[in-house]
Amino acid sequence: MSRKSFRLLRNPALSLRILRHRLLLWSGAIAVALAAILFARTSVLGNDLFGRAVRISPLLAYVITPAAFAAILWLTRSLFAGAEGSGIPQTIAALQLPVLAQRRSVLSLRVAAGKILLTTLGLCAGASIGREGPTVQIGAAIMHNLGRWVHLPVKGMERALVLAGGAAGIAAAFNTPLAGVVFAIEELSRSFEERTSGAVLTAVIVSGIGSMAVLGNYTYFGRTDAVLDLMQAWRPVLACGIGGGLLGGLFARVLIGFSRGLPGRAGRWIGAHPVAFAAVCGLALAALGQWSNDTVYGTGYQEARGLIEGGTSLPASFGLMKLGATVLSYASGIPGGIFAPSLAVGAGLGADVAHFLPGVPVGAVVILGMVGYFTGVVQAPITAVVIVMEMTDNQALVIPLMATALIGFGVSKMVCPTSFYRALAQTFLEKMARRRDRPDAAPANPA
Repeated sequence: MSRKSFRLLRNPALSLRILRHRLLLWSGAIAVALAAILFARTSVLGNDLFGRAVRISPLLAYVITPAAFAAILWLTRSLFAGAEGSGIPQTIAALQLPVLAQRRSVLSLRVAAGKILLTTLGLCAGASIGREGPTVQIGAAIMHNLGRWVHLPVKGMERALVLAGGAAGIAAAFNTPLAGVVFAIEELSRSFEERTSGAVLTAVIVSGIGSMAVLGNYTYFGRTDAVLDLMQAWRPVLACGIGGGLLGGLFARVLIGFSRGLPGRAGRWIGAHPVAFAAVCGLALAALGQWSNDTVYGTGYQEARGLIEGGTSLPASFGLMKLGATVLSYASGIPGGIFAPSLAVGAGLGADVAHFLPGVPVGAVVILGMVGYFTGVVQAPITAVVIVMEMTDNQALVIPLMATALIGFGVSKMVCPTSFYRALAQTFLEKMARRRDRPDAAPANPA
C-alpha cells in the first residue's frame, strides 16, 4: 500500500475532503456539458430563424439586425454587465482578479445565463459570432459557483476550478477534448501547473463523455482525408501562414483598438452613444450581408464545412467579407465569440489560395488557411493546430499544419505584438479598476 493511501485510511476527514473535491469536479463537468449542449441547440435555432427570415426577403435584415443589435447591447449593459464580448477575456481577467467579490461579478450565473440568451439573440439577428468563446466563460462560471456552494478553500481549488470550467467548455463546445486541455495551458493560464492539471483533465474527460452521450462522437467539420506531399505542401503552407498571420494580426489589432476606444470625435461619439453605434454596426452588417448573398451571417459553420468537403461554391471575396462582418459584430459590443467565424474566414482564405494552386487538394489548403488565420488572431499556435486537427479528424496534415501555425504566429506578432485575448483581458481589468471610484459608470466592455 502506498504512503498516500495509508495516510487517507488513517485520516477519514482527508479522504472525505478529496472525495468531495472529485464529486464537485464530476458534477461540475457534467453541468458544463449540459449547458454547452443547450447552448449549441439554441445557437442552431438562432441561425435557422434568421436564415428563414432573409430567405423570405433579404431586405428584412435592414430592420432586424440594427434593431436587434441595439436591443441586445441595451440588455447587456442594463441587466448582464460582464456578458459582453467573447467571454474568454473575462475568464482570463477572473484568474487575475485579486478580490474574490470582483471575480464573482465576472463569473456569476446571471452573467452565464445572459451569455446564452444574448448570444442566441445575436445569432437570431444574423451577427457573425460564435458560441465557443462564450462557452468558456459559462463553463468557468458554473465551476466557480459550484466551488462557492460547497465552501472550498479559496487558495486550494478556486483557480483550478475556473481553468477546468473553461477547458471543459471548449471541449464540450467543439467535441475536442485535447484542444480543451491545450487551450487551458496555452491561453488561459499560460503555464502548466501540476496543482491544476488533474482538475483540468478530469473536467475535460467528464464533460466530453457527457457531450458525446447526448450528441454522439461527432467531428465539428466532418471528416476529411485530404493529404499533401512534401513537394505540394510548401507553397500553400507559406501562403496560408503569411496571409493568415497578416490578416489575423490586423483583425486582432482592429478589435483591440475598438476595446480601448477610438481616438477623436468618432471615439467620443461611440462612448456617448453605444446603443446607437451598435445599431449602426447592425445596419452595416445587413448591407454587407446583402452584398455577400447572405453568406456572412451567423457562425460560418456551414460555409467552412462546405469549403472543406468541396460541395460549396462561394465568392472569392467570402473570406474578407466574413472578416468584415465579424469586426462589425464584435465591435458593436454584443455578446458573442470569434472562434467559429475566424475558422470560416480562414477557410475562405484557404479556398482563395487553392484557386492559384491547381492540382493541390482544395480541402487540405482550406484546412491550412483555417490554422493560419486562427493562429494569426489568437496567437496560440498549438491550440490552433490541435483544435483544427480534432475538428476535421485529419492527422495526416499535422506537419503542414504545424508549419503554417508557426509562420502565422511569427507574422501576426509583427503586426499585433500583443496577444488578442490577453490585451482584451487587460483592458477589461483596467476598466474595472476605473469603475471602483465611479460606481455609476457604464459596465466595462472588453469588446
